[in-house]
Amino acid sequence: MIVFQNGRRFTEHKYATEAEFEADVVGSRPALFGSDTIYVDAKRKIGTAALGATIPDGFLFNMSDPDNRELYLVEVELERHDFYRHIFPQITKFFAFFRNSQRQRELVQKLFTVINSDPELRAQFKRHLGDREIFKFLSDLIDASQNILIVIDGQKPELPEITDTYSDTWGKMVKVLTVKRFDADGECVFTVDPEFETIEEAIPGEDTGVDGPPGEPYTEEFHLEGVNENVRQIYAHIKRRVAEIDPSFQMNFRKGYISIRGRRNIAFIRTRKKKIRLVIMLPEEEIRARAQHHKVIHLTDSVRNFYNGPCAKVDIDSLDHIEEIIDLLKTLMGHDEDAETAADASATP
Repeated sequence: MIVFQNGRRFTEHKYATEAEFEADVVGSRPALFGSDTIYVDAKRKIGTAALGATIPDGFLFNMSDPDNRELYLVEVELERHDFYRHIFPQITKFFAFFRNSQRQRELVQKLFTVINSDPELRAQFKRHLGDREIFKFLSDLIDASQNILIVIDGQKPELPEITDTYSDTWGKMVKVLTVKRFDADGECVFTVDPEFETIEEAIPGEDTGVDGPPGEPYTEEFHLEGVNENVRQIYAHIKRRVAEIDPSFQMNFRKGYISIRGRRNIAFIRTRKKKIRLVIMLPEEEIRARAQHHKVIHLTDSVRNFYNGPCAKVDIDSLDHIEEIIDLLKTLMGHDEDAETAADASATP
């Protein structure tokens, strides 16, 4: 592959070793992951027994959303590595870690010690957390955020099949970021797919505008597994009210989300452990004006482009004021009472 930039020809760099690729990832992390992320270089700072005889290449903290911070165990891999002999067993060990509360407690203590003894790291966390205790933050985050990020220099054809086969582990926890380097006369540029800020939205091979093929292994229970009872109640209420308003709208289960779909997708449900994040396909200003009792989250241009239209996220952690959300969905379903009244009036001779 060749990249042209400002009339210059950049050719793809082929990494000789994983260590060389890892050095580029660590050295370019603000550009690759964003300025509101913190990267802890695990191999240099944490012993190999921390996760049970294995250790990721790094720990990436995404601090960009104060109400939804995420932790990623980062594994840097080369495309040429054998998937089943090298990548698969490594990632599988991380799944075991997420099921071992004792290992998680040990890791919290190790990370806290590393952060507390490194003035630069400690300052980065304090910049985002303020007076909040770092130890409690780490403990809460590792309990609630279970993500594995594979950073790789090319495509692995085995990944789509594996994520479908092991939908409850690979399908839920593993995200993939493809990073390529291109060189020209001592300078280099990187390409990243997808953009890291869309990593939670972007599912390889998935299109937000279409239905999934028959027989996909994703179900309602797939998305509700591990959530608290409150989230189940919120989801059940939205599902019931949508069916009451217009039975032609269905819940469409995909790998990364549940969409509410008629002739098109009008909203996207992503379940978290303690809340639902609902992407509503209306302009942000309208959502803010009509959902005044809910937290509305601005989406960047790249995320809105992923969803193919004006939209914003709404956090829902209780049934309080849920009718604000239902009214927004009514508008998208074409059953908004004000819109219908206006249409009737315009049609009157």
